[in-house]
Amino acid sequence: MVTTALYDATVAHVRRADPPYSFAHRMYVWLTDLDELPRLPRWLRPFARFDGRDHFEPGEPGEIREKLDRWLATRGVNLDGGRVVMLASARSLGYVFNPITVYWCHTPDGALACVVAEVHNTYRGRHAYLVRLDEHSRAEVDKEFYVSPFQDLSGEYRMHLPLPDALLALTVELHQGEETPLVATLRGVRRPAGLRGLVRTLLGRPLQPQRVSALIRRHGVALWRRNAPMTARTGTNTAGVLNG
Repeated sequence: MVTTALYDATVAHVRRADPPYSFAHRMYVWLTDLDELPRLPRWLRPFARFDGRDHFEPGEPGEIREKLDRWLATRGVNLDGGRVVMLASARSLGYVFNPITVYWCHTPDGALACVVAEVHNTYRGRHAYLVRLDEHSRAEVDKEFYVSPFQDLSGEYRMHLPLPDALLALTVELHQGEETPLVATLRGVRRPAGLRGLVRTLLGRPLQPQRVSALIRRHGVALWRRNAPMTARTGTNTAGVLNG
């Protein structure tokens, strides 16, 4: 069984396209069983809460697990009640921003059935990818969603998404032909999610979702000021101002 944990983490993006650009920021993320979401004291709930409205279709009713199961069913995947482990940021004071949420989906016997990588942009756009990992926790998926106005829809993501344990180590690379214009990593160390540790984390990094969203916009403006070429956006998957 998965015990709810916090990861003291660093998210880093390296843009290799012209103009090159990189950043790294400290943050924290939760790892939790979707069927056993954290039950916090009433006075802490406004600062750390998981809400079904923040994942998959915004207007679709249900908790996160229900919405995930329905999404998987449309793709021919039935977990039959198997365990789902989620890595995500929590809503704080009514706001959350999850650039990526990862769900490790298991069958009742504990085998990994698939992984779902749900991507958000800063304009409330959402898209989920069904990922089939190999024995090395790696997979490739075609890019299907505008995450950045500085990248078009061409290329594929190469993902390394091992289930976190003592360490968190995720990597997503965008490949376009022989080029790798973007590499994003999330690295962290597991911390207990007890009351004392959670309060310390919340005090040390207050309003994290708001801060992450603001930083992403700042990086987008920095790229715009460096005359990074922007791409036209078509269809319903419009982009936010993520560095990409």
